[in-house]
Amino acid sequence: MPAKIDPDQVRRIARLARINLTTDELEQFAGQLSDILNYIDQLSELNTEGVEPTTHPLKISNVFRQDQIGQSLSNEQALANAPRTHGDFFAVPKVLE
Repeated sequence: MPAKIDPDQVRRIARLARINLTTDELEQFAGQLSDILNYIDQLSELNTEGVEPTTHPLKISNVFRQDQIGQSLSNEQALANAPRTHGDFFAVPKVLE
């Protein structure tokens, strides 16, 4: 199959991504990206009629526990180890002017 990506296209993509690539890397990535696109072309030739769409190849279920209301910290407990507080809140350095 013909190469779909040439080194000039890789150079352009690398420039847009602000990545510096050597000449050898341009050739290497052009070949790898072409192989990926060729593989995608092969996959598009498959007959997928009647195949259910999936998000995961294995049947999985949620393994998280149920949410349960529990004991909470009081404001005093939550702020006990804070380096700085302002009333009932954590005091942090200003990040926006």
